[in-house]
Amino acid sequence: MNQELFDQKNILIIGYAMTGQSVAEFLVQKGANVTVNDRGNLIEDESVDALIRQGVKFVTGGHPLSLLEQPWDYIIKNPGIPYSIDIIQAAKQQNIPIYTDVEIASWIASGDIIGITGSNGKTTTTQLIYNLLKASDQFETYLSGNIGIPVLSQVDNLNPKDQLVMELSSFQLEGTQKFHPHIAIICNIYEAHLDYHQTHDNYIQAKLKITQNQTENDYLIYRYDQGELTQLIKESGTQAILIPFSVQCIDDVVRKTGVYFENEAIYYQGEYVMSTQHIQLPGQHNLENILAAIAVAKLKKLDSKLIADVINQYTGVAHRIQVIERVAGRTFVNDSKATNITATITALKSFKEPIRYIGGGLDRGNGFDELIPYTGQIQGAYLYGETKHKMKETFDKLPGVKVRLFDNLEQATEQAYYDAQAGEVILLSPCCASWDQFDHFEQRGDCFVKTVKALLKQQPYKKEN
Repeated sequence: MNQELFDQKNILIIGYAMTGQSVAEFLVQKGANVTVNDRGNLIEDESVDALIRQGVKFVTGGHPLSLLEQPWDYIIKNPGIPYSIDIIQAAKQQNIPIYTDVEIASWIASGDIIGITGSNGKTTTTQLIYNLLKASDQFETYLSGNIGIPVLSQVDNLNPKDQLVMELSSFQLEGTQKFHPHIAIICNIYEAHLDYHQTHDNYIQAKLKITQNQTENDYLIYRYDQGELTQLIKESGTQAILIPFSVQCIDDVVRKTGVYFENEAIYYQGEYVMSTQHIQLPGQHNLENILAAIAVAKLKKLDSKLIADVINQYTGVAHRIQVIERVAGRTFVNDSKATNITATITALKSFKEPIRYIGGGLDRGNGFDELIPYTGQIQGAYLYGETKHKMKETFDKLPGVKVRLFDNLEQATEQAYYDAQAGEVILLSPCCASWDQFDHFEQRGDCFVKTVKALLKQQPYKKEN
């Protein structure tokens, strides 16, 4: 039956990169007639030659509307490409179905899908859930999605008892129709990605697609402390069994049905799970991520001792409030994944020490004054990229904070390094997307790490500091 979904189907892939490549490789093996369209030239990509030899066609250098003169059974769009571009708008007018790879995977995936979304925290939560389930000998567990592993590279490996843990962005979810996770997690919802979704309501509706096909046999885990999210879930009409998690609002609903933090310990539906004394992840936001992951572990019948062992060993996701060095009383933190204001606020709230703040990046049109209530510990701001002048307008309002502007991240990091004193945190939390100077946030974070390590090697701090 799965073969019939693809065999001899005419399928247009818009956008190549890692996701598009995985889709093309998957479809050509299923017998589909595949055309890839990308605005780049792809001339140096070796994977393109391999696909051409298998019969895949490539149209590069733009998105010509003439492509739609051919009959397409459906289009698979790279999640990062907005629906506003001309070829997507024209395809919608022609009623050509437009999906993301997540939707395609859901048609054929065996086993249980565990889907995680949210404005912030979804990568950490996803990794925690994967680590917990991977530590169990009850089933095989696979990791995929927005965390950097294309889901179509995994689905053919799945057996009915396996677990597929998927990080899901709003970009991916918007291109779904029948996607049906057995367990869905919504970490939180804040205003984000308005340049892509146009309105906050559109963004919310994309996120809520994670639960639209769930039944009374499925589960929806959500942050109970966020009143807006709790209300949205009530209004969504979801049929799933609700599992709230909470750090602050501990009431009878949470005690009976959810997972919560109380008296320096974590409980699941009234059952003691573990102490929080040895957890290594900093900040309340990470405690919330841990609660969500424990809810999944308990639904999967994992032992509390195993849960505690896995949680206590976990030190965090690369590029997300990641401590990369502690030297001479100074702590260097890579939070390159902070591509919006909410994420940077989370980072600023995670530390009690004085902060040397490094930020900047792609200008999406927003201001930065929302940061002001959380900037009390900032000693200096080191700003670069397209937004440096706009961010300076905000930081100039802070008394006693020295603001400096730089052309690039290396220069900003170097000056913060020289200025930092013992007992301070040097924090890269850009508050912006990376695309003005980098291909992606991972590249930006790697640049920060490389710069710090080079400075520590070439010009180490003096012992008296």
